[in-house]
Amino acid sequence: MQANCRYGPGKAYLYAYGLFPGDTGKVWGRNASGTWLWVEPDGINYSCWVAASILEVVGDVMVFRVTPIRLPHSTLYEPPPWVKAERDGNQVIITWGGVNMTEDDNRGYLIEAYVCQNENLIWIAVQTYETTYTFTDETTCTTNSSGLLYTVEKHGYTDPIEIPWPE
Repeated sequence: MQANCRYGPGKAYLYAYGLFPGDTGKVWGRNASGTWLWVEPDGINYSCWVAASILEVVGDVMVFRVTPIRLPHSTLYEPPPWVKAERDGNQVIITWGGVNMTEDDNRGYLIEAYVCQNENLIWIAVQTYETTYTFTDETTCTTNSSGLLYTVEKHGYTDPIEIPWPE
């Protein structure tokens, strides 16, 4: 079926390429859960991420290695100038300084975070145009939560800044 090939394993990432019924390609890797695949569509010379649920894959996707995310880097804009995070019970409220971008370039911000939910550390990627975001993050995990914040413009992502995650 028709699919969006993205720069990361999730809808929060920028669109890279469109796939259509009948398109073919090679699978090079997967995310940890196997829900997104790192593919190289035939006819283009780069790879991108596609939801496994909309592809017809021959074989078990879990045989592929877990592939790191390789975001296209942009130096056109700076990362947010500051970021802070505060805890209110099981809610972590992240706020940051905005980055002025042209309307045509502006794709907002990306947060990649590991948060504690149901006593498990889970990975989440979110895109927002706001300069604040609230995560549910319980305090019951044995590993600390963490996150990275990027400015996003239509060609790529700035260097990330680490979110000072509260305990």
